[in-house]
Amino acid sequence: MVKAAVVAVLVVSALAVARARENDVIARFEGGIGVIPVTGGAGTPNADGTLPNVKLNVVRGVSPAGPWRIADLKAVVGADGHIVVKGSRLLLASGNSIGTNANASVFATLICDTASPFTPHNTGSVALDPNGNFLIEDTLDSVPAECASPVLLIRSSGSGVWFAAGIPKLGGD
Repeated sequence: MVKAAVVAVLVVSALAVARARENDVIARFEGGIGVIPVTGGAGTPNADGTLPNVKLNVVRGVSPAGPWRIADLKAVVGADGHIVVKGSRLLLASGNSIGTNANASVFATLICDTASPFTPHNTGSVALDPNGNFLIEDTLDSVPAECASPVLLIRSSGSGVWFAAGIPKLGGD
């Protein structure tokens, strides 16, 4: 009887700790989207060969890089600002260096605002390994208590343009 009570207390305690940890997470991302630099380009080409109505794919005030692809991305952001981002195969998707990491270093930016002015919450920088893999573990400064519309961008340490974005995991499964 005492053993059963002790086991029950331990199970309830473990569930409470797990729930508390889950409540301390303000954003989660599963999967990644490589940058598509433009969002339009309809019509007859101009005399110089450019297309009219071409618009850069600017996301919450951050300009895009050229085409990059990412195989996978997972990230968790805690209410205390602790962030872990694991990315796989972030590689160039065009040009003569296609399929390489371009010797790039990257950092992550979390943006919770849905309208300008956007407040970026940045990590430190890490180098991509030869296969385009990276792991960022850092603490963001002044993270808001809630992040109802999170955007996570993986950005170039050199120019600040974005290479990839995390896919938010909202709600349940």
